[in-house]
Amino acid sequence: MNNLWTAQELALATNGELHGDFECEGVAFDSREIGPGDLFLALKGEESDGHKFIASSFANGAAGAIVSEAIDYPHIRVADTTQALNDIAVAARARVNGKIIGVTGSAGKTGTKEALYAALDRSSRGFAHRSVKSYNNHVGVPLSLVRMPENTQFGIFEMGMNHPGELRELTKLVRPDVAIVTTIAPAHIGFFKDEQEIATAKAEIFEGLAHGGTAIIPADSPHYGLLRSAAEKLGCEIVSFGFSADADVRAVDHVVAHNGGTLVTAKLKHGSLCYTVSQPGNHWIANSLAVLAAVEVVGGDLASAGLALAELPGLDGRGARHQFPFGASQIVLIDESYNANPGSMAATIEELGKTPAVRKIAVLGSMKELGDKSDEYHIALAGVLRAASVDYAILVGDEIEALAKKLATGVEDMPRFDHCASASDALIVLRDNIQAGDVILVKGSNSMGLSKIVSALRDGIA
Repeated sequence: MNNLWTAQELALATNGELHGDFECEGVAFDSREIGPGDLFLALKGEESDGHKFIASSFANGAAGAIVSEAIDYPHIRVADTTQALNDIAVAARARVNGKIIGVTGSAGKTGTKEALYAALDRSSRGFAHRSVKSYNNHVGVPLSLVRMPENTQFGIFEMGMNHPGELRELTKLVRPDVAIVTTIAPAHIGFFKDEQEIATAKAEIFEGLAHGGTAIIPADSPHYGLLRSAAEKLGCEIVSFGFSADADVRAVDHVVAHNGGTLVTAKLKHGSLCYTVSQPGNHWIANSLAVLAAVEVVGGDLASAGLALAELPGLDGRGARHQFPFGASQIVLIDESYNANPGSMAATIEELGKTPAVRKIAVLGSMKELGDKSDEYHIALAGVLRAASVDYAILVGDEIEALAKKLATGVEDMPRFDHCASASDALIVLRDNIQAGDVILVKGSNSMGLSKIVSALRDGIA
């Protein structure tokens, strides 16, 4: 593996004091993730101080560290390690001549980022880089930049926010050549007046676009006009995507594929492409169109992108599907346990409704950060559950009690349900009710801890 940074480069980027020479192959701020040859960033947070883990980091093989205190190991001493992280991120972006893509949106960020990476890594033969996991905040974004090799041809960075102004700071670090907004939905709406304010905050990503950069925006969004206007005011090139007849990149036709995904015929800015999306659902068709739009703009290979979309695996917590033997048959698990907002919740319940099953079970956790509209958004899921012909719902958490009360009114065709306080309680209820042939959707805000239900199923529930 090539060295990522030399001590001299890091000292220059941070204006720090160099103590000892070293080269690093990777970077982490969690000592548990440090491997041989890595750089340890001793960040100070509200509840933890990385300096307490200096010894364990070097025991794990750290080559050097960035610290704000004197230590007995090779290091660079700075006044503020968090500022040093941002300084190195700036240096990392400045030294790369490849194309950089930023991805934001209320849903679909991680899936779109992963699909873009798969497409561009395939065509560049290993010279693509992306932010791992959901490293999309004020620490994850600069860390992902710092981890970017100098010879990167394509860099893809996920950027999130839950308050105005956050994307403005992140996009200044990333300085993307292409900025994608996947969709606008009432995620984190408890911190905003309405969806329009969310759209305005998402449009901040365009402010960091490099000269001549391109904004890729959802043509089907009710906030399309706002996003387009924001991009136009900044002098950006604009490419729209979606199902709309006016979209620059649009789905001309789509049918269910034999593997459960979707066969799509898309019109592009320059030509057309027929391809398969491995993951089911209209939201994934939309994501794939954004991917193709970005690949076309940065000069990537569209054929490789089509192959990558066909082979893209489901992401843990974001739609991965698992089959397990159960009795004389099997059960199918749809893992959407990582996060939830009203838009993504409705979309995944709709997909559950389209999935062949003896019974359809929805294990739904509370949606967080919805403010004074929380009850309204949760209650609205009753109609979604009914339209999807869900047979049984297990509802988890305090906020989702509003939905439980709605289902308890006994309206015709509403699913049978149980309401549980915690994921642990829900798992007990599920164990008592699961049957062969069930398809089980698990979805809720990450803080609800529904991933433990997924783990239990994957470990064997019989």
